[in-house]
Amino acid sequence: MLRFDIAPVCSNAYRFQAAVTLAISAIYLFTPYQWVAVILALGGLLRGFVSPHKCPSYKLFEATTAKMNLAAKVNAGAKMFADKLVAIAGLVMSITWMMGSSLGIYPAAILMVFAFIDLASGFCAACWAYALWYKVRGA
Repeated sequence: MLRFDIAPVCSNAYRFQAAVTLAISAIYLFTPYQWVAVILALGGLLRGFVSPHKCPSYKLFEATTAKMNLAAKVNAGAKMFADKLVAIAGLVMSITWMMGSSLGIYPAAILMVFAFIDLASGFCAACWAYALWYKVRGA
C-alpha cells in the first residue's frame, strides 16, 4: 500500500542505510560485539514503525545525498516495510545474543546478503516483495 500520509523518502539515502545494516550485521557476525544488534533493532523500529524522517541516520544520509545531487524520492511504504523486517531481524539478533544463543547468526547473515545486494545494485528485495504482495492481493 502506498503511503501518502508520510512524505516520500530518498532511495539513495536508503542505500547508505543499507551500508550501515551491512556493517552492523558484519560486526555482529565476525566480532564479539554482538550488542550492536540493538542499534539495528532501534533504527528499524524508528524508521519502520514511526517515520523515517524522525531517524537521525536517515536525516544525515538524506542531507548527504541532497548535497551530492543524488536525491531520488520514492514512496515511503516499501522502504518502511523493509525497515520493519530489519527491526524484526535486529530484535531476534538482540534477544538471541542476550540469551547466549547463536541463532542470531541467521538473521544477521540474511541481512548481510540483502543489504549488500541493495548497496551494490539498488535492488531492494523487501521493496520488491512489498510491491508483489499488493499486486497479487489486487489492491
